[in-house]
Amino acid sequence: MAHDIHIIGGGLAGSEAAWQLAEAGYRVRLSEMRGGGDMTPAHQGDTLAEMVCSNSFRSDDGDSNAVGLLHREMRSLGSIIMREADATKVPAGSALAVDRDLFSGGVTKALAEHPNVTIVRERVDTLPTEGMTIVATGPLTAASLAESIGVATGKDALAFFDAIAPIVYRDSIDMDIAWMASRWDKVGPIGDGKDYINCPMDKDQYYAFVQGLIDGDKTEFKDWEKDTPYFEGCMPIEVMAERGVETLRFGPMKGVGLDNPRTGRWPYAVVQLRQDNALGTLWNMVGFQTKLKHGAQVELFRTIPGLEKAEFARLGGLHRNSFIRSPELLDGQLRLKSAPHIRFAGQITGCEGYVESAAIGLVAARFAIAELSGRSLPPPPPETALGALLGHITGGADAASYQPMNVNFGLFPPVAEDVRKKDRKLAYTQRAGAALAEWMKAADGVAA
Repeated sequence: MAHDIHIIGGGLAGSEAAWQLAEAGYRVRLSEMRGGGDMTPAHQGDTLAEMVCSNSFRSDDGDSNAVGLLHREMRSLGSIIMREADATKVPAGSALAVDRDLFSGGVTKALAEHPNVTIVRERVDTLPTEGMTIVATGPLTAASLAESIGVATGKDALAFFDAIAPIVYRDSIDMDIAWMASRWDKVGPIGDGKDYINCPMDKDQYYAFVQGLIDGDKTEFKDWEKDTPYFEGCMPIEVMAERGVETLRFGPMKGVGLDNPRTGRWPYAVVQLRQDNALGTLWNMVGFQTKLKHGAQVELFRTIPGLEKAEFARLGGLHRNSFIRSPELLDGQLRLKSAPHIRFAGQITGCEGYVESAAIGLVAARFAIAELSGRSLPPPPPETALGALLGHITGGADAASYQPMNVNFGLFPPVAEDVRKKDRKLAYTQRAGAALAEWMKAADGVAA
């Protein structure tokens, strides 16, 4: 079928954009290179919206957390990503985590069966010279297309490294040492307060482990990669270890709020694992993104109490992510200033995180829907999570020092000074709810 809009990239942002446009009645050509003979260094298969790193969409608390608020806003706007995440969630305390295979399979099925979507397995090497287009190729954009983007923008792409955590088979974990618990026994929406597997360490074990991270055999960088920064929100665990011996104990390995039933006390440090699939057979090592070589990973991680005989469904890894200098290159509606028929969406714009990527795909699609219908759609208000994230990407950040960013309340306009500190998060989310409702009305059906 002839198409009204071309979307390049079938990750979370591209999939969300395709769904929004198709549901609005517009014909979508969705180009995805995986399944057409090409692959990236990080993907495992060819399904749409594949989650290549964690299986978590992070906090689902829409009252006191910025990413939870983003979940809530996306649900209100008919997000396919949130719909399928809710349908495939697994216990993860107050976080929203999913069975990644069921999730991506659900998104793929929904789009493949939609009458307004044509999925084409092809690699696109150059930016289209005409026709409305959304580029959502993510941080692992094919080299040929990345070069074309560089020519179109006249700017060098920026880049950062992103790391992947290992996944362990549940039946290889020694539960005579490990135990099930959530921090502070907090009960999530579908859990029972015992949603994580916890592997305890005493002081000597922890110190030896940290030294092993520092000494371990690591992935070598190419010359052109050596000055590429890490994203602070997905820091390799050995890089954190190098910042100080206690760093991990106050980060992903903190034992606070986790009573070991065998001692009745908090461990000196702990390694947590989060359920990765609906069957409960695969568990993700939380916060254990790593650039250790695979042999070194197996050797060191099997020194963790409870993981002495661990078998790994996937070991950790490191990949290079690319993104554009969006505050300088894109207008307030995510259009490339030098070629306004092209919008960018997702992680290539410099947002970080699954939810953030999908959210910008949603917003890009809503702008495109308005344009295709001959109507004007103002940006979501900056008081909303969608608007705050969009504002950061399209002008709120300093272009010269632009770096990937998760959604956070620091991107929102401050609440009134007389709001007490303990009430501020709720004040942000309540204000956002009212602002989004008004925006949807003002959009006169475009955003409804």
